[in-house]
Amino acid sequence: MDGEKFSVEAGKPILCKAAVARKPGEPLVIEEIIVAPPSHHEVRVRIICTSLCQSDVTFWKLKDLPAVFPRILGHEAIGVVESVGEDVDEVVEGDVVIPVFLPDCGDCADCKSKKSNLCSKLPFQVSPWMPRDKTSRFTNLKGEVLYHFLNVSSFSEYTVVDTAHIVKIDPSIPPSKACLLSCGVSTGVGAAWRTANVEAGSTVVIFGLGSIGLAVAEGARISGATKIIGVDVNQEKFEIAKKFGVTDFVNVGECGDKPVSQVINEMTGGGADYCFECVGLVSLMEQAYACCRKGWGKTIILGVEKPESRVSLPCADVLQSGKTLTGALFGGLKAKSDIPILLKRYMDKELELDKFVTHEINFEDINKAFDLLLEGKSLRCVIWMDKQASYSKGVCIS
Repeated sequence: MDGEKFSVEAGKPILCKAAVARKPGEPLVIEEIIVAPPSHHEVRVRIICTSLCQSDVTFWKLKDLPAVFPRILGHEAIGVVESVGEDVDEVVEGDVVIPVFLPDCGDCADCKSKKSNLCSKLPFQVSPWMPRDKTSRFTNLKGEVLYHFLNVSSFSEYTVVDTAHIVKIDPSIPPSKACLLSCGVSTGVGAAWRTANVEAGSTVVIFGLGSIGLAVAEGARISGATKIIGVDVNQEKFEIAKKFGVTDFVNVGECGDKPVSQVINEMTGGGADYCFECVGLVSLMEQAYACCRKGWGKTIILGVEKPESRVSLPCADVLQSGKTLTGALFGGLKAKSDIPILLKRYMDKELELDKFVTHEINFEDINKAFDLLLEGKSLRCVIWMDKQASYSKGVCIS
C-alpha cells in the first residue's frame, strides 16, 4: 500500500458510508454519514478492511448499558491516515495504521513501564465517545449523533481515532492479515507470549477453542510448548485446532462424573504449567485454576464474564498451592511496541495469521459476517471496504 494525500478533504467533514447498528440484534444498516475532522491528538483514518470480533456481536446483541444505539461498531481494522489534528506528530497523512481498542499514550507511568499495558492517562472504558473530550465525530445526514465503539468504530469508510489508539505499521504487510492484530489474535498470542511467558517444553491447557483460544494455541506453539490441550464441548473443533498446534482434546461432555480439572490433572501428571480461560464463565475460570500445577502454575483469564460475577477459590489453596491467577486485557501487549514485533514474526513466517481468515466479503454484505460467526462457520471474516478503491477516495463537505 502506498501513501495518500487528502489536501482537499483535510480539516473538513467527509461524507461516507457506514454500517450502523440501530437496534439490538437487528441487521446493520448501510447509511451515508458525516465524519468530522480530527481534533487535538486525533487522526482521521480511511478504513481499508475490518474484521468481525465476538465483542462486536456481544454489544450488538446487548440491550442494556454499556450498549447504546445508534452505534458504529467494529474495532479490528487497518487503514490509511487521511488527515491529522493538532498536536499529532507520530503519524502523517498517508501512513498505514492499525487502530486498537486499548490505549498506549506513551506518557503515563504505566505506559512507560514494562510491567503494565493499562494506560492511566486514558483509562480503558467501553465509552460511546472519543476518549478525551467525550463527544462524537459521527452524525447522520439529519444531524443525529452516532456513537463510537471501543475507541475505533471501523464499520465505516472513515473513522476518527485518538493517537493513543493507533499503531503505525509497515505498509507492505497484507491488510487482511494485519487487521487481525487489532484485537483477537493479539489478545490470544500476547497472553501466551507476554503474560504467561510460555516456555519451550511446557504444557498448556486452553478452555474454549474459539478464535481467542486458537490464538492462544498459536502463541503457545511459537513459544515452543510441547503439549497443548484444548477443552471444548464441540468435538469438531479439535480438527481445526490441530492446525494451530493443539495436540490433545478434552470434550467436557465426555468427562463422566469427573470434573474437567481432574481429567486434566491426570493427563498432565499434576496439572498444566499454563491454563487459559477463553470463554468467560466463572465455572471454567475456577476449573482452570484447579488444573494448573502447584508451585508454578499460571492461570490467565481472557474470557469476559458478567461484571458482577465473582470467582470463588479456597483460601487454603491460594496460600498453599503457589499458583498464579491473573487477567490479561489485550493479552498484556503494549500495542505500539508489541504489534510491530508480531507483524515481523508474521513476515518471518513464524506467526501464521493466514489460517485465521476463513472468509472475505465486501462491505455491503457485512451482515453476512454476523451470520457466519453466529452459525459457528467462521473464525475471522475480513470485510473489505473496496478492494479496488484508490487512495484518494472520499467526498468533502464544505
